[in-house]
Amino acid sequence: MDRTDQPKPGTGRRRRRGRRMRLRIMRHIRAYFFAGVLVTAPIAITFYLAWLIINWIDGKITPLIPAAYNPETYLPFGIPGLGLIISFVLLTVIGAMAAGAAGRFGVKMTERLLARMPVIRSVYSATKQIFETVLRQQSNAFRQVVLFEYPRRGSWAIGFITGKTLGEVQNVTSDEVVNVFLPTTPNPTSGYLLFIPRRELIVLSMTVEEGIKMVVSGGIVTPEDRRDPEERKIKKAAPAALDRQTIPYDEGDGGTAEIEDLRERQSS
Repeated sequence: MDRTDQPKPGTGRRRRRGRRMRLRIMRHIRAYFFAGVLVTAPIAITFYLAWLIINWIDGKITPLIPAAYNPETYLPFGIPGLGLIISFVLLTVIGAMAAGAAGRFGVKMTERLLARMPVIRSVYSATKQIFETVLRQQSNAFRQVVLFEYPRRGSWAIGFITGKTLGEVQNVTSDEVVNVFLPTTPNPTSGYLLFIPRRELIVLSMTVEEGIKMVVSGGIVTPEDRRDPEERKIKKAAPAALDRQTIPYDEGDGGTAEIEDLRERQSS
């Protein structure tokens, strides 16, 4: 073999070094790319959803403005958010008028008129009660996130307390029950209304916003446990074993041996 055909000393080492360098550069590019996605995606999605909502409101409100009073008639371009601004001003004016004596009288007469309509009165009364409950300044709706067993023993779900159970539902039950809304994933606007005894609920320290994020993300976004280290050591639910009660949980009631015996019976 000619000496010119032989590989030069160190050629293989340089090739391996070059390959490692290329792999390192590709890893950095990949990390920077995903970092860019992580930074821009939430901002872009937020602005996109806001743009959709503003355009939807503008599309509904702006056509109702008379051409003589519509500023877009005299401008060569559209004004984004015009319908949103007009809606805000209109609702504020209506609220100010309804706060006066004449406004209260007009609202009362309108409610009497709606109360005489068989189907409309049911829809109006339910809608009004919902809005009054949610918009009330001291409302406790959706103020607490709770953990409870659903749909079976040992399976857990998070829900939101919407209020204290009243009326016939409470009167026919021996326990003190509360209204709990169990949302679905990833759409928390739909779900189930459950009436659960208060003693079978574990009130979590996470905020309602954190609970909604956890539901929407399917558990991918999990809030941190901000409780004290000593409080974290306290277990509020017993291990699941057959039909053994898990909530309320007293660590001194029933030892570990009994739980292990129940688990062995369950597996056999």
